[in-house]
Amino acid sequence: MINTEGSHVTRFSDRIRRVRSAPRRVTWRPALAGFAAALVLTAGCTLPAFAPRTESRAPAAPPGTAPTWRACPEIPNELVGRGAAGMRYECARILVPRNWGNGATTGATTGPGTGETFEIALIRIRSDKQHDRIGSLVVNPGGPGASGVDTAVYLSFGPAFGGLPAAVTDRFDIVGFDPRGVDRSSPVKCIPDADLDANFGYDPDPRNQAAFDGFVALNRRIGKGCGDKYGAQLPLYGTEQAARDMDAVRAAVGDDKLTYLGYSYGTLLGAVYAQLYPKRVRALVLDGAVDPRQKLIAGSESQAKGFERAFDNFARWCTANAGRCPIAPDARGAVTAAIDKARVSPVRAKDGREATAGWVFYAVISSLYTEAGWQELARAIDSLQGGDPTGVFDLADAYAERGSDGHYTNLFDANLAVNCADETEKPSREQIRQLQSQWRQKYPLFGPALAVGMLGCVEWPGARDPYPTGKAAGAPPIVVVGTTGDPATPYEQTAALASMLGVGRVLTWEGEGHTAYPQTACITDAVDAYLISLTVPRAGLRCPAR
Repeated sequence: MINTEGSHVTRFSDRIRRVRSAPRRVTWRPALAGFAAALVLTAGCTLPAFAPRTESRAPAAPPGTAPTWRACPEIPNELVGRGAAGMRYECARILVPRNWGNGATTGATTGPGTGETFEIALIRIRSDKQHDRIGSLVVNPGGPGASGVDTAVYLSFGPAFGGLPAAVTDRFDIVGFDPRGVDRSSPVKCIPDADLDANFGYDPDPRNQAAFDGFVALNRRIGKGCGDKYGAQLPLYGTEQAARDMDAVRAAVGDDKLTYLGYSYGTLLGAVYAQLYPKRVRALVLDGAVDPRQKLIAGSESQAKGFERAFDNFARWCTANAGRCPIAPDARGAVTAAIDKARVSPVRAKDGREATAGWVFYAVISSLYTEAGWQELARAIDSLQGGDPTGVFDLADAYAERGSDGHYTNLFDANLAVNCADETEKPSREQIRQLQSQWRQKYPLFGPALAVGMLGCVEWPGARDPYPTGKAAGAPPIVVVGTTGDPATPYEQTAALASMLGVGRVLTWEGEGHTAYPQTACITDAVDAYLISLTVPRAGLRCPAR
């Protein structure tokens, strides 16, 4: 179910859950790696990976009216076991038109969804130490399909856990929202758990025609199920509609101009917002850049290249750190052998679940989102060789957002709905089959999976609603952050996004993993100065890995 552009290879990093960026645009920012483990030790609690939504529900505010905010400490309690010290959590819901039409503020006059609304869930987090308030910092973690409400909670815990610096939380409310179709915001849910299990467990490189045809059939069944349920409304989950919702969020929090921090797919959402509302931009930080002009094939190949590069970096680390990497000195050989063996003789867990080639492959994908995941992958492959698939399932399930009970969140349902609404390119199955073979030669571990992953949108039934790809004429400077070792939104896309916008300023982190802020002092200082004082990083600024 990898798809391209920043793909769903999302993961709620090494914390509570990994998202990871969902087919196509990489969805969660693993910059908070280690968050869950650190918080468990601090709070002394068990983290429910897929907690039920028990928050009370006040009436949603109609378009153009102020929302009613209420205290919601239950959200951090369910996600983490407690709220951050000195932080207050408030929630609200607003209604937005399902179809914004041609920029109409009250919805479309024709077409699907006319006169109907979606609910958008918001959380506002305010520090007790706040002073000289600038406004709200709206955050989006990517995906598409990842929860901005959850992200805001994680970010509220501060630098000790990989969250936002006090310099930012002292000056801004932190506002998270779940985009339309995601989690708490009129969620899309149309893929049965059994089909998701089949998808993730499927051979990532189905070589014989029968296996390839089987994967086509699976994707067709998934698409048909979603089409039968949502029909003509499927295009309404596209990025341009969500960007217009984001302006409703800006209005709901009372800001004249938007200050925004978007990761991965969130960079695309921010870029589209800047094109639609350039005069309403105060400051945008786009970290883990997606190149909006890349079509499906180019985006998929770019990501295949990015993951191969990241895996090579992992393999070199393994060789140089054999004491911490039990599959040294040949990490690539060990991983390739593990996937090959899983094709014919998958290791069975105590509950009977089999670690097929697909599950091993997604464990690899999951681990590459942070440098901290490298050792976890090495241990998982080593344990798998010894007959224990627990580590493989831990990594892969976190990426897929699969609970221990076998149920999934709606991350991938939303991811497909958004990505396929956006995508206009539709290669033939025959073309995908050819690319599978070609990319196997160029990108042996990841190329075939990225090729066949395009079947998700090829077999998707909904109409398309492409987003704009032009200049943000009239907007102030926008900071576009790229990481040289990023697997999911490869570094080359950073300059492409900045150039397309016309007002982008590139900030580079010479590090590993997906996204950069706030990983090091150099990156943090540059972004903080921009968010707080509107000081744009100097041209060509490159921050070292450490």
